[in-house]
Amino acid sequence: MIKQIGRKIYYDKATGNVIVDTGEMIGYVQETTIDQDFETYQALKERVRDTVGVIQLEFGQYAQDFAECSGYRVNPQTLELEFSYPEPQEPVYQKPLTEQLKETQQAVAELTLLLATLNGGM
Repeated sequence: MIKQIGRKIYYDKATGNVIVDTGEMIGYVQETTIDQDFETYQALKERVRDTVGVIQLEFGQYAQDFAECSGYRVNPQTLELEFSYPEPQEPVYQKPLTEQLKETQQAVAELTLLLATLNGGM
């Protein structure tokens, strides 16, 4: 049976720096456990397990962000992914652009409703 497996991102809990990104898999593949990943990936074998966090993404989740980013990490406070995008100055880590777009669309919808309510009340 053909499967689609999302990437797992293992990161340093203290800094948020990515240690291992397993990538996405499609085809006749088997999902691995965290224990199996610690046995398979040299970068994880070298770590104290309690210092490593993991985020499991759905297949295709943030695909556009991964394609366009210049880097990514996990915010140690929020435990959410942050991406940096190519810019002439130092990289600035921020929420995924797809999330920012959703929030902007929601804000526009709320403002449109508010304006309609204000204009209708006059």
